[in-house]
Amino acid sequence: MRYKLTFVVGLALGYVIGTRAGRERYEQLKKSAREFSQNPAVRNAAESAAQTGREVAGKAFHAVSEKVPGSVSERVRSLRERGQGDVDDDWGTSNT
Repeated sequence: MRYKLTFVVGLALGYVIGTRAGRERYEQLKKSAREFSQNPAVRNAAESAAQTGREVAGKAFHAVSEKVPGSVSERVRSLRERGQGDVDDDWGTSNT
């Protein structure tokens, strides 16, 4: 369902951007989109999806933080303190 909705939104956006129907059609589409977004059912669905996303992100954070020794922010800080200039890598080189 999410992919269908993403496709429809992308299709509508592409039509609005690519249309040559003029300002009148643009205003009509804009009004329809505003009415759609103000629909209580749509707003409730969006809020529900956002809440579910926050819950899943919180569970993922706790699952990862339990498995990673020390806090993630401490690990990032220690990597930054090492210095970026000391890293010797072979990015952009080819062995072929």
